Amino acid sequence: MTRIERLLPLLERLAGARLRLREAGATDAPDPAARLVPIPEVDGWSLEIANGTISRPPTPGAGPGVVQELAQIVGSVLSAERDAAQVAAELSERYEEIDLIYTISEILGHTIRLDEAAGRILREVSTVVGARRATLLVHDAEHRILRIVAALGVDLQDVEPVEVDDPCSVAARVFREMRIISYDPTDSQAASPGCSEGRNYRGQAFLSVPVLYAAPGARGKPIGVINLTDRLGQDAFTAGDRKLVAAIANQIGAAIENARLVARDLGQQRVLRELELARDLQLKLLPSPLVVAARVDVAARCRQAESVGGDFYNLLNLSADRVGVMIGDVTSHGFGAALIMALVMAASGIHAESADAPTEVLRRLEESLADELASTEMFLTVFYAVVDPKVGRIVFANAGHPHAFLVSTRTGRAVRLEATRPPLGLATAPGQDAVLTWAQREAIICLFTDGVAEALGGAGGGGGGGGGGRFGEERVLGHVARLKDRPAREILESVHADLAGFTGGAPPADDRTVVILKV
Repeated sequence: MTRIERLLPLLERLAGARLRLREAGATDAPDPAARLVPIPEVDGWSLEIANGTISRPPTPGAGPGVVQELAQIVGSVLSAERDAAQVAAELSERYEEIDLIYTISEILGHTIRLDEAAGRILREVSTVVGARRATLLVHDAEHRILRIVAALGVDLQDVEPVEVDDPCSVAARVFREMRIISYDPTDSQAASPGCSEGRNYRGQAFLSVPVLYAAPGARGKPIGVINLTDRLGQDAFTAGDRKLVAAIANQIGAAIENARLVARDLGQQRVLRELELARDLQLKLLPSPLVVAARVDVAARCRQAESVGGDFYNLLNLSADRVGVMIGDVTSHGFGAALIMALVMAASGIHAESADAPTEVLRRLEESLADELASTEMFLTVFYAVVDPKVGRIVFANAGHPHAFLVSTRTGRAVRLEATRPPLGLATAPGQDAVLTWAQREAIICLFTDGVAEALGGAGGGGGGGGGGRFGEERVLGHVARLKDRPAREILESVHADLAGFTGGAPPADDRTVVILKV
């Protein structure tokens, strides 16, 4: 029973009349003697009031004015129920997206050969976006073609390779231009891409997404294409479908490159190669600073202690020209920490897009990771901030991450961005957002992890004292203050050069991540 169904009998007693909800276009006729009062806030609904049909006396003081108040109450309850239903639907959709990304991460993590994983990935993606047919094509550089490696709803033998330079192929165009092309036949203004001589998609919506691969700090390159068509239900792919498939395509891109590397080396190096591939896949999840370069000057680098680790950062373009910046550190190292890190990277972008408040983003992130954190007995520190460079404001939430600072470019003074809640997975306490303001172009956000501050000096390392000292926060902040007028990349390079000299070039005992963002 809904809230409005429980509420109506109580309202009938107050009004001393029989109350009934009527929707516009209802087939049964209303009581001729009843009054129909439009319900505020809810279009198409009225409150039918039949006076004198209740045996009990009305509540004292109930009069004509009460009728409007009753309609207002009913309208508020109906509106709230509609809002709740809409929120539930949105949460369900987001859960499906996060679950899909997690499933694909598991598939890629447990299979080495591309042909073993591609078919399963296509089935998972097609189920979520509602496509009956799907194909995955991979670039064959030697023959300059796109060859099909997996298909759903299509016989592999019926699909010919596509020449990269084919002017009539949508897939070839997506590959060359490295951009998504979609078509909605229900839109009378939409022109179907491709040639008009029978080579285009007629009468069906389709979505064609490039599969990209980008080395850290480098521009992405196309290595394949995902095609989805023959959509179930409505004949159009949504903007959410495009974003989701694009994110998955990037995961597939890293997996394809890793699969190609695996094929080059067999035998005794197999275990070592798999570790390096896992590390490479993990690093590809970290965004290039170029993602937000049009809005802020930013530089970031992550060096892992093992082949895979638990440090991560994220850079996000948000609405109203704002920028999201996140850094985190998962306890422990190895594949367990790497899995948590991959899940955070997959889910953080989705949550940051759907929630404005940093505190709410961290709450949803913790909720998404709850089962994995509990089963692995791990926790993670996370700092997430929404930066508005136009007005000089930062809104942040800090889940126990100790190394987060705001440095003035006028004075060089550093202000610690204190924790606002416990680490994720350690204790449930939502906390609240913190806000700082500054004059435009007069602040630097400096974020780093324990592996930087606690790095030990090596033999002969500058300031290492023969290996007994730690690098420390002040040494990092000293570089920021000294080079506060220089580009972010120059500050980052200075920190890492000093760190390498301090440790004597020894392999790191802990992951080392630094993010410098000038606003």
